Amino acid sequence: MAGGAVVSTGPVKVYPGKMTPYVLFICFVAASGGLIFGYDIGISGGVTSMPPFLRKFFPSVYHKMQEDKNHTNQYCTFDSPKLTMFTSSLYLAALVSSFFASWMTRRFGRKITMFMGGLVFLVGAAINGAAVDVAMLIIGRILLGVGVGFANQSVPLYLSEMAPANYRGFLNIGFQLMITLGILAANLINYGTDKIKGGWGWRVSLAGAAVPALIITVGAVFLADTPNSLIERNPDNPEKAKSMLRRIRGTDDIDEEYRDLVIASIESSKVEHPWRNILSRKYRPQLVMAILIPFFQQLTGINVIMFYAPVLFKTIGFKNNGPLVSAVITGCVNVLATFVSIFTVDKFGRRLLFLEGGSQMLICQIAVGTLIAIKFGVTGVADISKSYAYLVVFFICAYVAGFAWSWGPLGWLVPSEIFPLEIRSAGQSINVSVNMLFTFLIAQVFLTMLCHMKFGLFYFFAFWVICMTGFVYWFLPETKNVPIEEVVLVWKKHWFWSKFISEDDISKGFELHSNGGAPKSIV
Repeated sequence: MAGGAVVSTGPVKVYPGKMTPYVLFICFVAASGGLIFGYDIGISGGVTSMPPFLRKFFPSVYHKMQEDKNHTNQYCTFDSPKLTMFTSSLYLAALVSSFFASWMTRRFGRKITMFMGGLVFLVGAAINGAAVDVAMLIIGRILLGVGVGFANQSVPLYLSEMAPANYRGFLNIGFQLMITLGILAANLINYGTDKIKGGWGWRVSLAGAAVPALIITVGAVFLADTPNSLIERNPDNPEKAKSMLRRIRGTDDIDEEYRDLVIASIESSKVEHPWRNILSRKYRPQLVMAILIPFFQQLTGINVIMFYAPVLFKTIGFKNNGPLVSAVITGCVNVLATFVSIFTVDKFGRRLLFLEGGSQMLICQIAVGTLIAIKFGVTGVADISKSYAYLVVFFICAYVAGFAWSWGPLGWLVPSEIFPLEIRSAGQSINVSVNMLFTFLIAQVFLTMLCHMKFGLFYFFAFWVICMTGFVYWFLPETKNVPIEEVVLVWKKHWFWSKFISEDDISKGFELHSNGGAPKSIV
């Protein structure tokens, strides 16, 4: 059984077509939906380390910061449930909204869902920028969360459906690239606004979320819906979907791909209750992946770094603007490393990046935990040198790089490409909601965990990295270059998941092919 983890997908269909400038453009516009998610991730940690912001909304944390650091437990300085609720409330709202977004994505299409997400996020940014108390902050954060839930539900699906099979990874990871650019932009803005005299720079940081919101809101107006969605919602108007398929593939030879999309739509139309059907035995492999991949993605510990990078760096001994500078550095690493994934994922595949990235993150988590343990011990009291702090930053950056070319982009790519059309919106909703649930939980408890577990927290995340890397090795098949409507056949070839998919489940598709005159099969 040891060799069973390496799965060959066998021969696959290769549809005519190419990467067209139009597809590149619309996928770039759609991927900009990741900016709102990334901007929020980056901005939260920055403003929560700004003294004027803390003094106004979280005075107890502010007073802790003012104490003599040489006599203060650095692990517990920022331990405040109210402060972490400010950060994590967004993700709870995103979790709930993703279920509504699933219905909207299937009923009205991907582009409308993106538009609504950007619009709601825009309102939340305005409220946060004008906040006068914690309640107003939380209301704004909840609206931001609704926007994130809608965008994270619709954008990965849009990208996977628009992209040619052999460029699906390349284009889909554009979403993660935009997330990293949003994080970097937020870190740079925080660095600049922290210098504003008068103590109102945090308002600029929070209100600045309106910019990425406007980009996706306006951009969505000019997007076309995917052929998959057009067929699913307008089965009586085939020419509209055919015309779009010709345009995005750059060829008139679209009959076979169109026929396969129609077959998927026919199967989809038979499913009245996708939330009930997704629990069927034949969808067990996809359901497990939609739950465990986002679960593991959050337990890499990445959001601990990205949410609280300024706070974390201040905790390990950086002074003055050091935390924000270090956050900018990690943001740059995040962006650059994402390009590695963009240009390798369709060549080397998803599994290799998952496995290499997991190994790299494991080494770095252990190194960071050990370095902090040596200096801070269990008391949390220490004054470390710049060279020692830079060593910690190095391993954190190496950790961020490993995440940025593996679990970061692939955590969104793989779930968006493995579900058949009839349950695709429901599957993506599960992916988003699990992601947001554990993002919320980790954001809410991280500072308390840091206070109580101290350096052991990094070993805690290292343990989970071991688990997730083993999971990928044994249970995740390779999906590169497989047409999105035929990924289901990959599971039938897997040593473990094949037992959940019967021959009848596969043969139904071929009966439809035969009735529709499709000449080729990939089985």
